[in-house]
Amino acid sequence: MTSKLGQQTGIGLGKDADALEKFPHFPPRDDMQNSLHLDRPAHQAALEAHFGNLETTIVLSEIPVRPTPGGYPGVRIPDLLIAFNVDFAQGVEQNGYSIRDQGKPPDFVLEVASVRTAENDYTNKRLDYAAFSIPEYWRFDPTGGQRYDAPLAGDSLSNGAYQPIEIVEIEPGQLRGHSEVLNLDLCWEHGQLRWYDPVTERYLMTYAEERAARMEEREGRIAERQARIAEREARAAAETRADAAEARVRELEEELKSHEQS
Repeated sequence: MTSKLGQQTGIGLGKDADALEKFPHFPPRDDMQNSLHLDRPAHQAALEAHFGNLETTIVLSEIPVRPTPGGYPGVRIPDLLIAFNVDFAQGVEQNGYSIRDQGKPPDFVLEVASVRTAENDYTNKRLDYAAFSIPEYWRFDPTGGQRYDAPLAGDSLSNGAYQPIEIVEIEPGQLRGHSEVLNLDLCWEHGQLRWYDPVTERYLMTYAEERAARMEEREGRIAERQARIAEREARAAAETRADAAEARVRELEEELKSHEQS
């Protein structure tokens, strides 16, 4: 039987679906942090488009993850999980990310600060994600550090323990740190989460920016079409004036011949 997530996505089932242990359904979050800072800007879609390979890449919000069934430290539900070279369909069927069944931990997890879970995110969850052997763990606090211990923080796993990733201030109100596993910079910009590609030197666009770009492109095409129409009309008007002038010349020539003959 297909899971609820499978029904929503329409993705096919992974291998040996009947033998896969299913994750339970967890209650939804009771705050707006993910909606405001992940869903509304459409970061998940932008990251999926950036990485491609949708069958072997997982980019999902609030997907439960655990090492083994019933194993320590149990289930954690990061606000954003990214994993490469895995079976997306298998995760859909299991309704979660099983490190045992996928054969590797996720490559990246991110938490967004909320009033209820903030302290737990940079204490207990930090220890648990290290125990899961997740290479990178990032935290984003839209309040600028009122909920977390820092506005933006990243940890890289080294010898089983997390070591802080350097966060630099680009200018007032703009912080940035580099994710080696994603080869992207995570940015805290005036309370907004952004993703910057150092290769192309461009931000991954939000939904609003993509829509604005599409509108600008559409308006550009309309302007080009209108310019072509105006150019054709101008040429036609010029040709009409030239024809009229030629006709007037011929008319005057005929009048002159008529006067000379008379």
